[in-house]
Amino acid sequence: MARILVNPRRVIGRRDPKIYGHFLEHFHRQVYGGVYEPGSPLSDARGFRKDVRDALRQIRVPVMRWPGGCFVSAYHWTDGVGSPRRPVFNKAWRVEESNAFGTDEFIQLCRDVGCEPYLCTNAGTGTPEEMSDWVEYCNLASQGRWARARTANGYPRPHAVRYWSIGNENYFDFELGAKKPAEWGRFVRESAKMMRRVDPTIELLAASINDLDWNTALLREAGDLLNWVSIHGYWDPLWERNTPAGYEDSVAQSLAVARAIETAEHLLGATGYLGRLRIAFDEWNLRGWHHPNVVSGTSEEQYVAPRDLNDRNQDYTMADAVFSACFLNECHRHCATVGMANFAPVVNARGCIFTHAGGIVLRPTYHVFDLYANRMAATVVDSWLESEERFEAAPGGKAATVPALDVAATLDTEADRLCVSVVNRHPDRAVDVSVETDGYRPVTQYVLSGPRKDSSNTVERPREVALQERRPGRNAVEIEAHSVNVLVLERE
Repeated sequence: MARILVNPRRVIGRRDPKIYGHFLEHFHRQVYGGVYEPGSPLSDARGFRKDVRDALRQIRVPVMRWPGGCFVSAYHWTDGVGSPRRPVFNKAWRVEESNAFGTDEFIQLCRDVGCEPYLCTNAGTGTPEEMSDWVEYCNLASQGRWARARTANGYPRPHAVRYWSIGNENYFDFELGAKKPAEWGRFVRESAKMMRRVDPTIELLAASINDLDWNTALLREAGDLLNWVSIHGYWDPLWERNTPAGYEDSVAQSLAVARAIETAEHLLGATGYLGRLRIAFDEWNLRGWHHPNVVSGTSEEQYVAPRDLNDRNQDYTMADAVFSACFLNECHRHCATVGMANFAPVVNARGCIFTHAGGIVLRPTYHVFDLYANRMAATVVDSWLESEERFEAAPGGKAATVPALDVAATLDTEADRLCVSVVNRHPDRAVDVSVETDGYRPVTQYVLSGPRKDSSNTVERPREVALQERRPGRNAVEIEAHSVNVLVLERE
């Protein structure tokens, strides 16, 4: 039997609910046919999908990042406000963008869902002035051309957008307007200066990567004007070939999440910013998005049609759920530094919600967010694990021995109860656990699992993977194979 030991008196910190954030990009069917579908019987009078909105409310989305992603490095926000809206050709994804869904529509979506909007600016083909004008449009009450334009567009009250990112992945040569470390640091500083002159209360993020040269140049030049650094992670890269890794290799990749966070922490420490800037993992997912031939394709059949493969519901299994739960556990353990994370994307493609003409499918990852957002507590406390259960995998072709269990513990101080997440990565073996803590006993077990490690939710089988509520044993709790659990313990 495995032992989980929890010390509720040893507080690690408070988890920020923004670690349950999401991301929306103008890629394939995320916006049009995803959150926004005018004319659909499932949409409201403004064109927003009501079923998607209600699903997002259920998982209490705290913050949503938009409009990109790579899309933003060729996006000019002024094309998406006012009337008339003129279509443009987006050079990042090589498709026509109608601009029917722009800033005001995104803000309305966030208000409907009940989440904070987070705007990512164009640091590729855009300018610092364009970014600061966007802050003016969103946040100034009446001063300036763009604040008055917002009022004329039917929004007299400021949108009050708090979170703003300067750029997206500008370190990659693939990105339009890619930068070298030295020029990036100076560009971020000038952008931050102008944005803060418009609204000094905003919180600024900047595109970062776990690279010493990039971070040193960025933070030496602009660190004093930032609140966050933004990092990204996709562990099953499928950009060109849509061949998702199998269960064992997928869940083994969860071991790499801690290294990514700790490397970012070390780089902040080396530059004197540990404890001063927070980490936003503002794009993350197990699976990389499939978008082959973006540069080389000569027809839409080559570079647009293959994107439909992202919508294969059968590709999103308990492996995705288990990985995602382990990712969130790692954010809990690093709550002192990681204050935001944005699952990429929220709908369609690799998202946790899939839309179709008759409704939605809630993929296994959706239920992880439902479980964590509604069942975990805010105060992270010390926990440790004694277990011998392991299995073998080969993520990326490298042999690895993978611990079966992953645990994070939280304390609900008002209700005086412990909420402990227990993930069993093992593909086919259940593990009995005892939770040892002073004065608490398990009373409820919430379980997310499926009959097979490759179980998925599809249009035909929408509830093959679903949450269940059980009453656990007093001395031992069975943790099913390939499952995600939250154990609730109350005072004896």
